[in-house]
Amino acid sequence: MPKMFLLFSHKLTDDQINDARKNLKVDEFIYLPKELQELWSNIPPDVDDIDNYLKPIKEFLEKHAKPNDYVLIQGDFGATYKMVNFAIDKNLIPIYSTTKRIAKDIYKDGKIITIRKFKHCRFRKYNPY
Repeated sequence: MPKMFLLFSHKLTDDQINDARKNLKVDEFIYLPKELQELWSNIPPDVDDIDNYLKPIKEFLEKHAKPNDYVLIQGDFGATYKMVNFAIDKNLIPIYSTTKRIAKDIYKDGKIITIRKFKHCRFRKYNPY
């Protein structure tokens, strides 16, 4: 059964875990080690080329992931683009989580407070262009 490697800055929700187990047949979820998670969550905005910055994350995937494992990739647009292409090149399956946004306005003391909730809908593959 495939594993799911997690390149994003949150914890999986119960809905995401259940969906991955049921529909993708994932049996194990692999979070990045703490130091790599810090890298992924803090992509520097002032660096022209992030290839060297992402190298430790790529090395982690090369060491631990096998073809047809899933990689949930969400975050900085440039880093996501590079890691999606890396995953495809390594015969991994890059995916992202789709959500339904529910917004509710609350009127209190002459002010409008907007509460947004995000509900997981499904995982979707990044397909090569």
